[in-house]
Amino acid sequence: MAINIAPKSLDTDLNELMRDVSTGKAQLPEFQRSWTWDDNRIVGILASLTQGYPMGAIMRLTYGNENVRFKYRTIEGVSVQKVVPDYLVLDGQQRLTSMFRATCCKEPVNTTTDKGKDIKRFYYLDINKCLDDNEDREDAVVSIPADRKVKKNFDRDVVLDLSTRELEYVHEMFPLNIVFDSGAREDWGDGYKEYHEYRKEYREKYKKFRSEVLDTITGYKLPVITLGKETPREAVCKVFENVNTGGVPLTVFELVTATFATYEFDLRKDWRECRDIIRGKNEPLNTDVMYGVDETAFLTAVTLFTTYHAPTMTTCKKKDVLALKFEDYQANKEALLEGYKMARKFLYSQYVFRMRDLPYTTQLIPLASICAEIGKTTFNQPQAQKILSRWFWCGIMGEMYGGANETRYANDMEDVVAAIRGQVSQNRTVNAAYFSATRLISLQTRNSAAYKGIMALVYREKCHDFVQGTTIDIVKSMDEAPDIHHIFPESYCIKMGYKKEKWNSIINKTPLLPASNRQIGGDAPSAYSKRIMRKAEIDESELRFRVVSHLVNYDCFINNDFDGYFIDRAKAIMKVIEDAMGKTIADKGSEQTKNIYGVDLEDDV
Repeated sequence: MAINIAPKSLDTDLNELMRDVSTGKAQLPEFQRSWTWDDNRIVGILASLTQGYPMGAIMRLTYGNENVRFKYRTIEGVSVQKVVPDYLVLDGQQRLTSMFRATCCKEPVNTTTDKGKDIKRFYYLDINKCLDDNEDREDAVVSIPADRKVKKNFDRDVVLDLSTRELEYVHEMFPLNIVFDSGAREDWGDGYKEYHEYRKEYREKYKKFRSEVLDTITGYKLPVITLGKETPREAVCKVFENVNTGGVPLTVFELVTATFATYEFDLRKDWRECRDIIRGKNEPLNTDVMYGVDETAFLTAVTLFTTYHAPTMTTCKKKDVLALKFEDYQANKEALLEGYKMARKFLYSQYVFRMRDLPYTTQLIPLASICAEIGKTTFNQPQAQKILSRWFWCGIMGEMYGGANETRYANDMEDVVAAIRGQVSQNRTVNAAYFSATRLISLQTRNSAAYKGIMALVYREKCHDFVQGTTIDIVKSMDEAPDIHHIFPESYCIKMGYKKEKWNSIINKTPLLPASNRQIGGDAPSAYSKRIMRKAEIDESELRFRVVSHLVNYDCFINNDFDGYFIDRAKAIMKVIEDAMGKTIADKGSEQTKNIYGVDLEDDV
């Protein structure tokens, strides 16, 4: 059912908004970033204010919904503390803070130059420039240092001194920080006219300045959109994303952080501790394979695990993560951390050692949640490993985690846990997974999950490096990382006129260490194989063993038979894919496959 959050829009006096800020009636949700505007931007908005130019709407949320509990803080420059707000500002913090600091505070504004240097400023209006149509209004807004003196020549010469009221009158500079204080404003005007001995010129000038400039400021109205108390958290998140395109994006994590902060709990600090555990920071051996797990992914996994145990449906959509209770997070966090430890161990067992080789970071959400649910004892059982492995590879080779995956995560949680426990399982990911024989040709770069998955499967087949003769394990992956290289080199294939779609596909690529790649160069296999044997000090039987371990037909390889090698390796790769997925590739003998490969791939390898 659609949610109607029924926002209300009303033009509101800026004076009233400034009063709400100063009394703490209007505050900020904790997830809002800090005020950041520099001196030039403050001058710009003040110039617009003096001319009555529109500056966009303010959006605020009515505070008080028990289901949307955010920690809050006052706007910078406000002195009152421990006041429960009526509203939380979602959009307009930078504008409101800039105007409040410049027009309502007796202390100088802490801001920066356009180069980021910290400065303190008061803001004045040059009366004569404000009334001169030939002057740019921004030039009439004067930024003055905290001592109210403008200096030059390395601060030796004072060129403008506004340190007393009389000097303000002398230079005809109106201090903007009294503009909303009617008493102080009128006293200043009276003092100005008195200082200039009530001469008609000055009386008329101030009258015009008050009418055209000061009244414009004090009468300024801003459109204010107010969201009601009933607005749900997911709507707040979406609204903030829509209106805050120029600022820091609001994530689910930021909203949950603001909610948990009402329990005096620092989720950001807690996440940093959890992140180190997930990454295996203190483990004897660890790689960067889990570095892609971010704070939102972790909250999603906790939510998935939590809802699996709830009487309602298993789910982990954004609204469910936003609804995660603090008590549930505290109760289930440790189980998920253990789940991520098991997930990391599982990845290593599948020969996925580094983040760059991980097909899907997103798949770690259900993997960690499943592991957390079944526990270490069950996780270590061979049958559980077999079920996990099949599900893992079906998800990868079926390329099933590239879009919105929350529903699939929930299905995986239910199906894989049921299968491991020997219960009836729908096995939706396994049953839906499909890999096409023609997909091998289109896998040209490491960007796709299937490409990375196939390389991991080649590792899993215990492929031996051509020169060093070693297989890749976790230690070697950290010590000297292999990379993906052409078996029939690119320059050789171009020289021979082979089709790029074939020689640049994954069928012609394999993981090798740098030393092997240097020996390959751009020559035919029959030529570079001799260099490898000399470099590695091995005979041809050992070379054959190493080449074959990469699912390569050695006879085709050594005789530079690219076409024979290509078809044979395509079949070999498809065989390991079928073994990993636990199902056959159905279109190996299709007409489309025959047209692309030139042969029927149904034959045995």
